[in-house]
Amino acid sequence: MTQVTVSPVTDFAALEDRWRGLEARANGSFFQGWTWTGCLAEERFTDPLLVEAREAGRTVALALFNRRRSRLRGDTLFLGESGARAFDCIYIEHNGVLAEAGREQELSTACLRAAHCMARGWRRNRLMLSGVDDVTAAVARCVAAVVSAGRTRPALFVDLVRLRQERVDYLDRRSANTRQQIRRSDRAYGSLTVRRARNAAEAHAMLDVMVPLHQATWTARGQPGCFAEPFFGRFHHALIDRGMARNEIDMLRVEAGTGVVGILYNFRYRGRSAAYQSGFVYDMANPRMKPGLTCHHQAIRYSLENGIDYYDFLAGDDRYKHSLADQGIRLHWLTADSAWSPAMWSGPAQTVTAQLRRFRS
Repeated sequence: MTQVTVSPVTDFAALEDRWRGLEARANGSFFQGWTWTGCLAEERFTDPLLVEAREAGRTVALALFNRRRSRLRGDTLFLGESGARAFDCIYIEHNGVLAEAGREQELSTACLRAAHCMARGWRRNRLMLSGVDDVTAAVARCVAAVVSAGRTRPALFVDLVRLRQERVDYLDRRSANTRQQIRRSDRAYGSLTVRRARNAAEAHAMLDVMVPLHQATWTARGQPGCFAEPFFGRFHHALIDRGMARNEIDMLRVEAGTGVVGILYNFRYRGRSAAYQSGFVYDMANPRMKPGLTCHHQAIRYSLENGIDYYDFLAGDDRYKHSLADQGIRLHWLTADSAWSPAMWSGPAQTVTAQLRRFRS
């Protein structure tokens, strides 16, 4: 019999042992692993609640929420996030309940129901579920009376296993226009090499080179860039220390001769390399040079040569992701609420009507 409990977290060090133990038996993402979840957790989770499912004394599912209180709305529980923009700027994806492999839907249902219904009386907790897949989205619709979608974005990737099995060149599967742009750009750069950071010191140094390149690109577009948030840089320097020790960080420096073309900050986890952040050197004098395309192309080839199964571009509808990827899934940003929440009545009339119809059915 599955027993589900909801309790405050008072000792993150003790929680790490249970989390790592379950992580080894789950098919979770890097964002569900303790390297990410536990990074600066004491700072990010100001009112942490742990939902734990156990069977015969064994932990079979875990979900970490941060609770934020409101007299009007009641409690809101954020899965894997803080609910504060200053901390959530790190942007979680491939989020969800960490569950034993093969039982994700069943155990996610039990855990989300417990989190949603733990409040006393008629009021239910509001759940904020960011970057979750179709399975968790379906579970949320079973658990809560009202589920509203903030947005849905594709998460595109390259299936490197298939390329190896079929013994085809990566570029042969791209469109004629993409092949031409990549080959022309690579020729313009000449000899290209990829160097992976061998230790934390090298990874920190590469991140320090990447940050101004990344920021320059975004400020040129009139946007602040993610490293404008002080916490973002602190978090990722801490994450590098944690991840490099476990071989979970791919900090890749792409060079042409002795010059930097760009730096990719990827997560390596269970055969998947996830392209999280980047910084590129743009040469406006030579429009043939496409540093983003060239760097990702070289990183994909590097991943092929080093036994990576999937090269993941993470969430986003950018054109280059569609050009370079061959498969994808959907990720959702959802709010799961009760039928009588004030949030239900704040939307357009047709949305409220649809929600009431669904609740009554």
